[in-house]
Amino acid sequence: MVSPSISVAEESRYGLGLLVGEAAIKAWDIDVNPTGIGLPPGRGTVQQGAIIYENKCAACHGPTGIEGPKDRLVGGQGSLTTAQPIKTIGSYWPYATTLYDYIFRAMPFTAPQSLTSDEVYALVAWLLHQNGIIPKDAVMDARTLPAVTMPNRGGFVSDPRPDVPIH
Repeated sequence: MVSPSISVAEESRYGLGLLVGEAAIKAWDIDVNPTGIGLPPGRGTVQQGAIIYENKCAACHGPTGIEGPKDRLVGGQGSLTTAQPIKTIGSYWPYATTLYDYIFRAMPFTAPQSLTSDEVYALVAWLLHQNGIIPKDAVMDARTLPAVTMPNRGGFVSDPRPDVPIH
């Protein structure tokens, strides 16, 4: 019997996809961790965020972030231990950097990843101010955002089980 010579390495290839270069990987590497690693350059103020929120967020979250019809974003502090906890940015989220990460990757719902870094920093500033976490004159950027201490920072505990991987 005559057959073509095929190496083991060639047998395991499926012929799908392409090799991905560093530039392509970097374009998709947009996550931000709690310490702020991954935050891009840019800056935004509370005042800028108010305008952006009105134009790009209020239709889903209400004029002040309380009314909805989608998730409530403002208020709820002190409610997590009650029978009806209100989980908002100000009451539940442990890190302000997570807010940047989520908005940048997933909002607005109708056009995710369409906001600039400056717009996201401004929205984060406005939302943190609405929740009473930062003053009205605060400027959010890659240096100031990780320094924000969220009210529920200590409200989460690590899972100490040895069979649970650390992420």
